[in-house]
Amino acid sequence: MTTTHPDATDLADMTARLARVVAPLTAYGPLERIERLEGGMFATTYRLHFAGGGRAVAKMAPTATNRLMRYEHGILGTEELVYRLAASRPQLLMPAVLLSDVTREHVDTEVLVVSHLDGVPWQSLPELSAAQQAIVRAGLGTVMAALHTVTGPRYGYPAAPALQGDTWLEAFTAMTGALLDDAATWGTDLPSARIAEALARHEGSLAEVTTPRLVHTDLWEGNVFLDPSTLAITGIIDTERAFWGDPLFEFAGADQMGAGPVPAALADAYRAGGGTLDLTEPPRAGALSPADARLLLYRVYMYTVLIVEPGPRAYEGEWLAGHVGRASALLDDALDLLLA
Repeated sequence: MTTTHPDATDLADMTARLARVVAPLTAYGPLERIERLEGGMFATTYRLHFAGGGRAVAKMAPTATNRLMRYEHGILGTEELVYRLAASRPQLLMPAVLLSDVTREHVDTEVLVVSHLDGVPWQSLPELSAAQQAIVRAGLGTVMAALHTVTGPRYGYPAAPALQGDTWLEAFTAMTGALLDDAATWGTDLPSARIAEALARHEGSLAEVTTPRLVHTDLWEGNVFLDPSTLAITGIIDTERAFWGDPLFEFAGADQMGAGPVPAALADAYRAGGGTLDLTEPPRAGALSPADARLLLYRVYMYTVLIVEPGPRAYEGEWLAGHVGRASALLDDALDLLLA
C-alpha cells in the first residue's frame, strides 16, 4: 500500500482517537504517529508507529453502510475471523490480530488492529520479467493450496446469514442473486436474465462441490506482500471478502479481469501443494467440464462485482467507462461459453 497525507488537523484528530483505541497494547508503548495507507477501495487503513519502535496496522470499516453492496455488510468481522484461523497456520502468512474494537467509543466504526507485515505489495514493484512473475505465482499457488485445507461449518459469506447455504449451490445462488439485486438498486445495466440462465443451466456443476473450504477471493497483486530481493511471499492481507466455498473460485478472484488459462506456474504449484485443479484449457463451448463451468460462473460473478460496485462507491474519472466496458465485454464472452 502507498502512503497518503491527509489534512494535518484530521490526521491529528485520528491519531488521538486511535491512541485511545490501542491503549490496551501496553507492550508497544504510546502511539506516536500514524500514516494513512491507500491501495484498497473499501476500508480506511492506517499504519501505526509506537514509541517502543513497533508498528501495527489499523483498519476501519466504512461508516456509510447505506452505500455497501449486500455481501459487504459486516465483512471486517470476516477479516478478523480469518486472521484468527490463520494464527495457528503460519504457512498462510497472515497478520496476527492484536486488538478488535467494536464499541465505537473512540472511532465511529469498528476497528481491527493487526501486526505489521514485512515486505512490500506485489503491485508496488517495477514490472517483473516472465521468470520473476513465475516465481511469485508459484509461491502464491503454494499459499492457496494451504489456505484451501481450512474447512468451515457452512457455505457462503460468514458475516451474511442470508448469503449462506447448506450446499454450495444454495449459497452461490443466494450470492449471485444479491449481486443482481444490487445492480437493480443502483441502476446498473446488466444481462441479468442471461446470468440467471447460466447459473440454472450449470447447477449440477455447482452441486459437485461437497466441502466448504476457506477461499480468500481477493488475492490480487495489492494483497500479496513480497520480499523485493527474493520475491518470496511474506504476507497475505485483506481477507474481508473471504467465504466458505469452492476453492476454484480463488483463481477468478486472484485475476478479476482474467479470461485465459490459469498461469502454469500458479497451477503447477497449487497442484504440488495438494490442490485439485482440473480444467480444460481453453474451455470448449458446448462441451464444458463441471470445473470449466464453475470457473466461468465465478468469473461471471467477479465481472459482475466490478460492473456493479462503481454505483455504491460513487466512482468517478475518465478510467471508469473503459473499466466497466472491459468487464462487460468479458462478462458477455463468459456467458456465451456457458450458454452455448
